[in-house]
Amino acid sequence: MRIAIYHNLPSGGGKRALYEMLRRLAQRHELVVHTLSTADHEFCDLRPHCQRHVVWPFRPLPLARRPFGRLNQGIRAADLLRLHALQRKIAARIDAEGYDVVFVHNCQYGQSPSLLSFLHTPSVYYCQEPPRRIYEPPIDRPYSRHSRAQRAGNLVDPLPGLYRKTLASLDRRNVRAATTVLVNSAYSRESLYRTYGIYVQVCYLGVDTERFHPLSLPKEDFVLSVGALHPSKGFDFVIRSLALLDEPNRPCLVLVSNFTNEPEERYLSQLAKQLHVPAAFHRRISDEKLLAFYNQARATVYAPVMEPFGFVPIEAMACGTPVVGVREGGVRETVVHGVTGLLADRDPQAFASALRRLLDDPVWATELGQNGLRHVQEAWTWEASLERVEASLQAVANSKSACGDGRHA
Repeated sequence: MRIAIYHNLPSGGGKRALYEMLRRLAQRHELVVHTLSTADHEFCDLRPHCQRHVVWPFRPLPLARRPFGRLNQGIRAADLLRLHALQRKIAARIDAEGYDVVFVHNCQYGQSPSLLSFLHTPSVYYCQEPPRRIYEPPIDRPYSRHSRAQRAGNLVDPLPGLYRKTLASLDRRNVRAATTVLVNSAYSRESLYRTYGIYVQVCYLGVDTERFHPLSLPKEDFVLSVGALHPSKGFDFVIRSLALLDEPNRPCLVLVSNFTNEPEERYLSQLAKQLHVPAAFHRRISDEKLLAFYNQARATVYAPVMEPFGFVPIEAMACGTPVVGVREGGVRETVVHGVTGLLADRDPQAFASALRRLLDDPVWATELGQNGLRHVQEAWTWEASLERVEASLQAVANSKSACGDGRHA
């Protein structure tokens, strides 16, 4: 097949998923990537695995500074419309080049790319998640709380509502325009039905077992948590849970992040000091260092808020390390409670109790880790994931032959 691929992804799990899919698809298909200059091209570099890598220039409008910060939501809404116009041009270019199918991934600004609304070539959209910032309540942080004057201004400011309305309208139209939509978990399938009223296909992601594997390193006295330093990743919950363990037996928390929100890092650092939880922050470490952390940790702790999927549990299991995770979102679909790790409700006492059970019984922890390794090798390989992706791409490409130009057959 001749496949056009579109994305505007930053570093992180979405880009890693695309990279793993693309480098395997490249072995059997002709791939051309269309992307924006705002995407992260160095992280999980796609360029060695495609015939062409077309970068379309886009620069977000500069945001206003105090005292004009209220204009920023209007500026962001304007950027969405500018992207909408640009992606009309990209869609026309892709249609003119005669691909069998377009494989579309998320946009860091609009979530679902407007490209989907303009394509005549059949499309498969891999939706990692809806734009949660407009569909879910914000997570409270001291540094983001508004003053009384700001709250009064919010009551009459039309720009936040304009931004949310613009994003929601474009996003809904784009998702519903895709020929086929794939998601990363059953939880995501339910989320998309509630959001868009459509039924979609689950196509689980995988883990690279050549990259993540046991190293036979001795365990050290720390637990590991991985993810962007963002309130939605639940690191504050992990810190509060660790604070409930007896202080003499309290392990260090190692936090590894690709993306850092500096106010969030300061908040977490202060919280850890206040609760006497030893914590070490690591930014953008090498793959080799991350692999060593996964292997040396006594457990991987994972507590993001309603995470649609999450690579961290399967990466930890691929290294033979047990996982303690929250019983919600896609985490319920990767961690097998009592077999590859433990699941607990979002209650610090329950989470601390689960972690304490595991830390107090290193023999059982080793058994859980070995079970996790086997589970990943049997159920969470990229080869199995790619079979499902490739079958969807082929089915959509075949619809083009059956229905002329294939427009949403």
